[in-house]
This record gives sequence, C-alpha cells and structure tokens, in this order.
Amino acid sequence: MAEFIPPTLGSETIFMIGSFEVRNTLITSVLTLIVLISIGLVVRRRKYAMVPGGSQNFVEFLIETLFNFFNTVVRDEKKTARFFPIVATIFLFVLVSNWMGLLPGFGSVGMWAEHEGHHVLIPYLRSTFSDVNMTFALSLVAVTSIQIMGFSMLGFKGYGGKFFINPFKNFVGSFVGILELFGEVSKMISFSFRLYGNVFAGEVLLLVISFLVPLIAPLPFYGLEIFVGFIQALVFSFLTLVFLTVATTSHEQH
Repeated sequence: MAEFIPPTLGSETIFMIGSFEVRNTLITSVLTLIVLISIGLVVRRRKYAMVPGGSQNFVEFLIETLFNFFNTVVRDEKKTARFFPIVATIFLFVLVSNWMGLLPGFGSVGMWAEHEGHHVLIPYLRSTFSDVNMTFALSLVAVTSIQIMGFSMLGFKGYGGKFFINPFKNFVGSFVGILELFGEVSKMISFSFRLYGNVFAGEVLLLVISFLVPLIAPLPFYGLEIFVGFIQALVFSFLTLVFLTVATTSHEQH
C-alpha cells in the first residue's frame, strides 16, 4: 500500500527569480488578484446602467448585501462607507483564495522532490492561506489599517490616549493601557493562526479522504470546505470590522 505523506506546514519554492523565492502559495495569491481585478475591469467596462443586467445585478446585490451587513455592526453609514473598501476587499480576497484552493490541480499537480528522506510531491499551486506567512501578511494589513483608522479618526491624543496614560495620575489606567497595547499586537497572531489552522486542516482532511477512499468519498467534504471557506472569509472580515469600530470609538462614546 502506498505511503501517505501529509503536506508540509509551509509553502514550497517552485522557482527562483534571482535570490527571490517564488512559492506555490504566492502564485495562488497572484492568480486570486488576477481573478478579482479581471472581474472588476469587466464590470467597469460595461459601465453603469440604470436598468442593470446580469453581471451588474450580481455585483450590486453583493455590494449592497455586504454593506448592509457591515452597517448592522458599525451602525453608522459614514463609518461603514469608510471601512467598507478594506473590509470588503479582505472578505473577497480570502473567499476567492479559499475556493480556488479547492479547484482540480491544486495540491495534486506538481513535481517530485526529496524532503526529509521522503520522495514527496511539491504542488505547483496550493491554497494561499495554507501558508502561515500569507495569513500573517494579511493580518498585518488588517491590524495596520485598524491603527491608521484609529489615529486618523480620533487623532493622536484621542487614540493614543487609550494606550499611553500618565501612571502618576491613573496607575490602573496606565497598566490597562499597556495591556491594550499588547492586545493590539496579539491580534496579528490570533488572526494568522485562526485562518491558517482552518485552511491547513481542510487541506489535510481532503488529502486523507482522497488517499483512503478516492473519487466519490471526498465530494461531501468539498461541499463542507466551500462552506468553511466562506465562513473563514466572513469571520476574518467581520473581526476586522469590529476592531475598526472599537478603534474609532472614543472612551466617551463607550
């Protein structure tokens, strides 16, 4: 019986551009961007019609649904409109990346190489967020956006005052501010491993089921992974929105 070898925890290098390593998850992320940009250009090229057609109808429905959903959290249309570009972009990028990782050829087409004494398949394409480096990069974008929004909407004193409090005037508040500062940094870690753990676990699950019972048995699990991919995109964007809302709310408003 053939030996089952689980996927590596990190991505694999496919080729080099000088000293720069081009990894399979990076290739998938670029393909995801190409898909999203292509859809945007197609919709833009058809221009805005007063009586929308099929594609415009779908895009308007998607944008309106996301905006209304996000607004139920923020409860302020001006704020929602300001947060919407970054949060919606994160949602669509994670969603398309997760679903692309389920397409035929992802994780199964590649080249054979020696790895830790085993002859393993290095896939040319792999789900973007099955690499913790990719999830950390997205988390860094999300957390940086939160800080920028906080400073831009509350000012340095209003936002920075949450973290830096004079200990001689309010020792407990100063200690709590330091804890909140560490909390902002820890968001990157929690964001990263939440998304990475779910995507990588799904990748391993599909490989195990395909190895044990090929062809028909994996189909229900593909349906499950489609749902999980959507939920993960929703959770990541939803948490980003919640943290954006909290970061731009002053202590008085709390």
